[in-house]
Amino acid sequence: MEERVQRAVDLFMQGYGCCQSVVAAFADLYGLDDNMAKRIGAGFGGGVARLRMVCGAVSGIVVLAGLECGQTEGSDSAGKSACYKVIQGLLDKSKEQNGSLICAEILGLNGKEKAASSYVASPRTAEYYKKRPCAAKVESAARIFAEYYWQVKQG
Repeated sequence: MEERVQRAVDLFMQGYGCCQSVVAAFADLYGLDDNMAKRIGAGFGGGVARLRMVCGAVSGIVVLAGLECGQTEGSDSAGKSACYKVIQGLLDKSKEQNGSLICAEILGLNGKEKAASSYVASPRTAEYYKKRPCAAKVESAARIFAEYYWQVKQG
């Protein structure tokens, strides 16, 4: 699973969004090809389309957990509840490790900075990577999901 965690970080460092990176690192386990995984995760970057809401790496955990345990029948409220329980547990771990689930809080943005958010993606430069904690958040999210996945498969 360590290879998958590293793949998520590598994808982020190649310019993919945080959610894209986390989802794509595990996509093949769910029959998704790389391109589809990246498309599924594309809109969650920057805390959902750069609105600085739920962290994209955290959203990646949610997408993957849904693929693992999500119910497929509308009337299956027990299955829905079971999946919500899993996701809440995973997000509790993320919040414990990272201090927040909210992109703006993780980035230390507030008020005017948050409101000034634009849909224009930030250029991925050495300075971008140096001042942002995002690669570490991608690593954390991928590791949290990998540990969960490994536990599920171990029985």
